[in-house]
Amino acid sequence: MTRLPSFRAILIWTVLAAALVVPIAVAVTSPLLAWRQPVYIVAGLAGVVALALLLLQPLLAAGYLPGLRAGHGRRAHAWIGSGLTAAVGIHVAGLWLTSPPDVIDALLFRSPTPFSAWGVIAMWAVFAAALLAALRRRLRVRQKVWRLIHTTLAMVVVLGSVIHALLIEGTMGMMSKSVLCALVVAAVVKAIFDTRSQLLPARRKA
Repeated sequence: MTRLPSFRAILIWTVLAAALVVPIAVAVTSPLLAWRQPVYIVAGLAGVVALALLLLQPLLAAGYLPGLRAGHGRRAHAWIGSGLTAAVGIHVAGLWLTSPPDVIDALLFRSPTPFSAWGVIAMWAVFAAALLAALRRRLRVRQKVWRLIHTTLAMVVVLGSVIHALLIEGTMGMMSKSVLCALVVAAVVKAIFDTRSQLLPARRKA
């Protein structure tokens, strides 16, 4: 007999869906996209999608989403991580096609816009986390060490991405952007706090 989802589970998934869809919808319908090149629009929306996907990662890693077994949650975390990495790549590649000098200045940390540096920091942390995940078995690093490194990179990604997004006056709109950023930070902080025993070395008994 199939068990029907509880009201709490339905509420969680509904709120999560709204948190993911609303910022993207606001960005898609933004008047700032008028007369923009298609490549620029795709690049900008890829950045918005990447920020939205960032909310899912700590929720999946910590097992907060109802209806997902531990194994399914971890696999979804890996797939979403791949999608997040691809979205960041599309975001940067699209901006490169529209304005290579600006991207070069950002990568060399000489851009006059402060949000560029935070975006580059977050980008490299995303790529590093993805590479670490891909090479996990080959590296043969202890589980807790791997988790600590991966979590540290995730914190850098969140910090850089949130500051990057908040400093940009773009298509997302201040309200939807602020709410999404706050949810991302809250989810990461709670996930790290709840799983801290998996990150810290075990205490030796006297």
